[in-house]
Amino acid sequence: MPSTPGTPAPGPQISVLDPETDPRASYLLSPALTAPLVARILTSHSAGSHRSVAPFTGQPLVDLPLSSTADVERAVDRARDAQRYWTDVPVLERAEVLLRLHDIVLDRQSEVLDLIQAESGKTRASAFEEVGDVAQVCRHYGVRGAAYLAPRRVRGMLPVLTQTRVTLLPVGVVGVIAPWNYPLTLALADVLPALLAGNAVVLKPDPQTTLTALWAAAALEEAGLPEDVLQIVAGGGDVGAALIDEVDHIAFTGSTATGRKIAARAGERLIGATLELGGKNPLYVAADADVEAAATGAVRACFGNTGQLCMSIERLVVHEAVADAFVDSFVAKVKALTMSPAMDYSADVGSLTTPAQLERVETHVDDAIACGARILTGGVHRGDIGPLFYAPTVLDRVPPQALCAQEETFGPVVSVTVVSSDAEAVTVMNETEFGLNASIWTRSVAHGRALARQVRSGTVNINDGYAASWGSVEAPMGGFKSSGLGRRHGREGIEAYTEAQTVAAQLGVGMGLSLDTLFSLPEGRGQAMLTGGLRVLKALRAR
Repeated sequence: MPSTPGTPAPGPQISVLDPETDPRASYLLSPALTAPLVARILTSHSAGSHRSVAPFTGQPLVDLPLSSTADVERAVDRARDAQRYWTDVPVLERAEVLLRLHDIVLDRQSEVLDLIQAESGKTRASAFEEVGDVAQVCRHYGVRGAAYLAPRRVRGMLPVLTQTRVTLLPVGVVGVIAPWNYPLTLALADVLPALLAGNAVVLKPDPQTTLTALWAAAALEEAGLPEDVLQIVAGGGDVGAALIDEVDHIAFTGSTATGRKIAARAGERLIGATLELGGKNPLYVAADADVEAAATGAVRACFGNTGQLCMSIERLVVHEAVADAFVDSFVAKVKALTMSPAMDYSADVGSLTTPAQLERVETHVDDAIACGARILTGGVHRGDIGPLFYAPTVLDRVPPQALCAQEETFGPVVSVTVVSSDAEAVTVMNETEFGLNASIWTRSVAHGRALARQVRSGTVNINDGYAASWGSVEAPMGGFKSSGLGRRHGREGIEAYTEAQTVAAQLGVGMGLSLDTLFSLPEGRGQAMLTGGLRVLKALRAR
């Protein structure tokens, strides 16, 4: 992801109400902003509502009308009707929608950055990662998508006589269940390639961050996406379950526990599932690492987005040769981090997003201490800054039975383990059910690549925490083991939303040159000719 903000659009677009002049000031956001977005939810207003709350302050953001299971069926029906004409739009025209969205997101970044921060509580720098990421994905698929989807000719069964082509067809309607931690990135990461492939999409964002997803839907419409091709439904697990029962492919980003349930439900229907799930991601500082660079990189890798990132580092594995120097530098840098609810680029660490995440972080830290771990810094709920702020925390001597040694914390907490060799480091890195992301710091890229081959992880970053692999959008991204199924980004990320159809044509039938002709020859002469032909093809190393 890009690390510099570029030129922001002039002026914030979020309207914060004045409690001295406006009786609606209990809401952080002006209804003039939220009402047009909320109107995009497909709902019959029969399933109640959800009030989302600003993590920075605890103020209400918006009352969202929820969708019923009948609304989900209606949304899928609308999407299915729209998909029939969307798939006939030439792929290059579909790609232009993504390229126009690229410009909209960059031009109006101030507006969406405010909205992301209001809903998620993250810093502006972390919010910008989403803007930069969406622009990259739009550019990549907008430029490369047509080539990924183009029919390709492959060798046929009989040289010259068999002409075989593979065509990628859209699956139909794709369901996307998006989480709250990256409300713009993860609302669009699966939606964009699915749309480009000729599918319609029904998106269910998390109730906490639905406004950002609705902003994205409005931006796509402004970019030229036809009406009804993208539908938005609002709600919790019941709405997600109903969506799985209706669509032709489901994409989900979230916890491993929920991912298992979704995979089972999708398996019953024999539909495809793309699942990016949990991680307990390690960062190894090798004996030959640049300690200062590693400490600086580790701070961002551990505490970017307040640690609420599937690829975030939660385990530091440090070679004993550099352990003292690294830990001293790292802890000093962590202590220097600034926490605040600032709506500009002055804060290093933001708020947790939900009370449930705060509770999980506190439980993991308290349990680690009870098990004998030592706090090197942090370990404090910073209610003086805001209701959901928790100080960046570094733990030492965390025993293997502690919760934070085994489970994903998903917050600003990291543990330190010292090892005596590369081999021990690899063992420690692999001692988890997860395998999403890993990081290796070394002065030798060759050394890092040799270690990476031994790490059971879908992505491995050398001298970076997570951004290098995630931001390399031409490369597939996904998890090993309990960290997921399928891949996002690159060719694999768009092919997931297609069905491959093979069409093989026999060209010599009218001239009597066909398998039927060969098989009709008496006394096995046709089979003998085929046997000779197969031997020749092998000798020629023909594919």
